[in-house]
Amino acid sequence: MVKMIRKERDDRQKLTETEIQNLINAALEARERAYAPYSHYKVGAALLTMEGVLYQGCNIENASYGATNCAERTAVFKAVSEGRRQFRAIAIAGGHDGAAPVDYAYPCGICRQVLQEFAEEDFIVIVAKSTADFRVYYLEELLPYGFGGESIK
Repeated sequence: MVKMIRKERDDRQKLTETEIQNLINAALEARERAYAPYSHYKVGAALLTMEGVLYQGCNIENASYGATNCAERTAVFKAVSEGRRQFRAIAIAGGHDGAAPVDYAYPCGICRQVLQEFAEEDFIVIVAKSTADFRVYYLEELLPYGFGGESIK
């Protein structure tokens, strides 16, 4: 049984154990493709659309750090560039190159804001060290009082 951190809800889009495991495995796989020659901190993300399509992303560093892109944004940008706009969940796994993750890799502030742009209130964020050690949150728990499209109407 999946235990949601902090809040229990009757979700429209609740994930199954199998979906969670598949997302975590896809994030760990994407992590292997990360380009992190400067920080040596590799992150992978797996984004699930409402239609069940999976998009993977990895962090891609640049010598000019401002040009670096996080794994979460890579996955979102890939999905959006292919016409997807509605997402159910994302799994994120990160850690130092050459080692299994030892800490949870939470999305940075910019990634939280990008996720907010496309997330419904029940959008799920999974941070994982492995398929056996993970935490599940709603995006609004990681970005309370988020600034979205409704904020500027």
